[in-house]
Amino acid sequence: MSHRPAALTRRRSISLLAALASSSATWRQAAAQAEMWAMATEYPASTVSGEGIAFFADRLAEASHGRLGIAPSYDAALKLKSSEIVAAIRDGRLAAGCAFGGTLGGIDPLFLLSSLPFVTTTEAEARALLDRARPLYTDHFDRQSQHLLYATPWPPSGLWARKRIVTPADLAGLRLRVYDATGVTVFAAAGARPVNLSFAEAAPRLADGSIDAILSSGDGGAGRKLWEHLPYFTEIGYAMPLSFATVGQSRYDQLSPDLRAAVDAAAAATQIEQWHRLDKRVEENLARLRANNVTITSPEKITPALRTLLAQAASGAIADWKKQAGPDAAKLL
Repeated sequence: MSHRPAALTRRRSISLLAALASSSATWRQAAAQAEMWAMATEYPASTVSGEGIAFFADRLAEASHGRLGIAPSYDAALKLKSSEIVAAIRDGRLAAGCAFGGTLGGIDPLFLLSSLPFVTTTEAEARALLDRARPLYTDHFDRQSQHLLYATPWPPSGLWARKRIVTPADLAGLRLRVYDATGVTVFAAAGARPVNLSFAEAAPRLADGSIDAILSSGDGGAGRKLWEHLPYFTEIGYAMPLSFATVGQSRYDQLSPDLRAAVDAAAAATQIEQWHRLDKRVEENLARLRANNVTITSPEKITPALRTLLAQAASGAIADWKKQAGPDAAKLL
């Protein structure tokens, strides 16, 4: 019996193993030499902001063949709120981040666009507004020395509270956390006592009892387990705000053309994925709320008087925003 086939098989196996070892060594060397970007968000990993960073990190590692990586930082671990994330990137203290748009109104009124009350009430409307506004967003982030990667949507904002909110009387005097200056204007006009706080700042105020309600999506509330203090969620369809992921412009510009292409491809894939997930997230969030005994008040159970009150308060806030943001931004509406 001839042993040549077995010998050939052994030689082929040895050759294959050597090739695999060489490939593995090359990959390890590339990973060891990879440039790493710290990328921060003030929100938990389970929220749309956190999941967007994780997805972007995976896609970027794949697209760059391990030469460029992301080190995610969630839940304000770097002690940076959204408004501070943009400043940290601009000043070179942080490579990249995902910041909630509403909190960036102090930097530029344009960033309040996506959180204007009752302007976008469906996913299609929110996407259409983003498509129209993207060139302006890109330009305004460029003024902050950063490159816009992607915009990720939050499910509709509602009211988490210690009681059911269905009438104007339920809103009167309510100590309410809102997430931007527009929210302060709207809910003050509606009779509440709003205060503009980041999500990180809201948690201790909720625990010590100095606020009674929080304006947030089901997603953000679930990420922070708001049901531990606020067992009621009212779906008012206030807004579908955006968070913006950016990287320092100088870091982006210093990359080789192929790595810039990898960053852009990973960012485009992340934005597509985040919008694709939106409908499913809304349903998952509502299911999670029910599982944790949250009483959900649907839009049709809100009284006409409360709807009218909020609409009137919103119209004044939108008029004020148009004046602050200027004609180019106002045209987007």
